[in-house]
Amino acid sequence: MSRVGKMPISLPSGISVTVDKSNVVTVKGQKGELSQKVDPDIEVSIENGVLTVKRPTDQKRHRALHGLYRSLINNMVIGVSEGYTKKLELVGVGYRATNRGQLLELNVGYSHPIMFYVPEEVKVTTETTKGKNPIVVLESNDKELIGQVAAKIRAFRKPEPYKGKGIKFVGEELRRKAGKTGK
Repeated sequence: MSRVGKMPISLPSGISVTVDKSNVVTVKGQKGELSQKVDPDIEVSIENGVLTVKRPTDQKRHRALHGLYRSLINNMVIGVSEGYTKKLELVGVGYRATNRGQLLELNVGYSHPIMFYVPEEVKVTTETTKGKNPIVVLESNDKELIGQVAAKIRAFRKPEPYKGKGIKFVGEELRRKAGKTGK
């Protein structure tokens, strides 16, 4: 039995979950609404404020989908109740980040600034404090979307292993290499 799939999901107050005939799970809360299409073989049931995901057989495919859909639904419940936040730090001399609405402008050592339009579902803010590295803060209720946006921003200038310059997640540990040794 899948350890992840068989764990029940407790629904906080203020969260409503509906499952329609075509097996689409919709979760509504104070932070918004998310929906996910579930495989027809997987059964989703709600009883007494607890959501459970069940599989029909122990086939390899059903075992894989069991844990997957349980995790996706749990992420949706957490997203509409609490939300998700990702923070990216720009490490490097002269690296800057500013935003005008959903348009993020990054100066990360290239000859031109990078203009990146962040999707409407993700709220973006930038923090610049004198003496500290600029920080880009992303907030959303969709864990998958915020992860994709953060990965795309990080890909503009990945941290390099010698000095650590680049765009990294706050709290991310980088593997550093020793430079050349002198004679």
